Amino acid sequence: MDAVQVALILFLIVGFLLVIGTPISVAIGVGSVVAMASILDLDKSLLTSTQRIFTGINTFSLLAIPFFILAGVIMNNGGIAIRLVNCAKVLTGRLPGSLAHTNVVANMLFGSISGSAVASSAAVGGTMAPLQEREGYKREFSAAVNIASAPAGMLIPPSNTLIVYALVSGGTSIAALFMAGYVPGLLWGLGCMVVAYFIAKKHGYKSDQKITFLQGLRVFLDAIPSLLLVVIVIGGIIRGIFTATEGSAIAVVYALLLSFIYRTIKIKDLPKILLDSTRTTAIVIFMIGVSSIMSWVMAFTNIPGMIAATLLSLSENPIMILLIMNLVLLVIGTFMDPTPAVLIFTPIFLPIAMNLGIDPVHFGIIIVFNLCIGTITPPVGPVLFVGSKVANLKIESVVKPLLPFYGITVIILLVVTFYPEISLAIPKLLGLVK
Repeated sequence: MDAVQVALILFLIVGFLLVIGTPISVAIGVGSVVAMASILDLDKSLLTSTQRIFTGINTFSLLAIPFFILAGVIMNNGGIAIRLVNCAKVLTGRLPGSLAHTNVVANMLFGSISGSAVASSAAVGGTMAPLQEREGYKREFSAAVNIASAPAGMLIPPSNTLIVYALVSGGTSIAALFMAGYVPGLLWGLGCMVVAYFIAKKHGYKSDQKITFLQGLRVFLDAIPSLLLVVIVIGGIIRGIFTATEGSAIAVVYALLLSFIYRTIKIKDLPKILLDSTRTTAIVIFMIGVSSIMSWVMAFTNIPGMIAATLLSLSENPIMILLIMNLVLLVIGTFMDPTPAVLIFTPIFLPIAMNLGIDPVHFGIIIVFNLCIGTITPPVGPVLFVGSKVANLKIESVVKPLLPFYGITVIILLVVTFYPEISLAIPKLLGLVK
């Protein structure tokens, strides 16, 4: 059986299972095993699949993901969100629609610490929604701002999605990817603030009450311990004091100590926190394991090479090929979570990108940026669902206010795609890429 037939079996089965509502990890696993059985005996297929699952998750670097997830859950329960919101209010209080800008900045800060867009939209949105409603903000607008800005934290390190890309891309430097995500993540947040500014001016949303310098200083000092987490973890990774995995463990210890100091977490809360993080970790790790089966099938039958040849036959223009890949990733992101999408499409698109001379660090940012947009778009966007639920709104009522935010993020995506220095300037400055 040739590669085309195997590819059809693989993608048709996975697609069918997704359409009927099968969990993504199960769909990928079943489709991959059936496709493998079409080229090997069933016994060999099952044995090879089992080996691939264990091989795929038997990586020391992968330990960073459960630790960062646990750190995020601790921070979500540890009173850190409110301190970051207060700090953001100091920074944005003089702008029209200041509470909307506060939401954006707080999402960027909390997302950069927790590494989770869903956690940001829940924690920050839950804090900001009542404040904005009391000030006369339309709930749909408030929800749209919260949803649109939450994924910025998936680009600003530490980012679990970038760690997954580093593993599946053949060992791209996690430190380089982390540094490459800063400017695109900040641009995402600034783009949301620009849109929020014009909407706030149109509807007459006012700035926040002025505070004195001493009040602002007191709020900022209260937020410093929370902000120091990023400095300690990212600074230690960049300076080579510890690895990303060790840094994730330090993040857990630091977040836990901080929550105990704030007295927002008690010993009796730990079982629930551990259970919540274990559930999320199990989903991610199982996804990585079954995706390893799919990667083996695609590599064995040279499916990535076939897709690359097809893309290159459509056009030899690098700009057109990048636009096609962006379009595919944007569509994929609307119905697939970032982790499985990275695991599936990195082995397909990365060789094409490298043939075009694109740095793998830059391409990692392109992939993650595309998939971040997918988290806020229907029909499956997890941030869209959580943000709507926090605001007690139906998804349909939030999509229209989100349209200008979709527009600005796509524009920023194209700028990031075709100006690689936006991603690579900081890694080059630090000597992480050539």
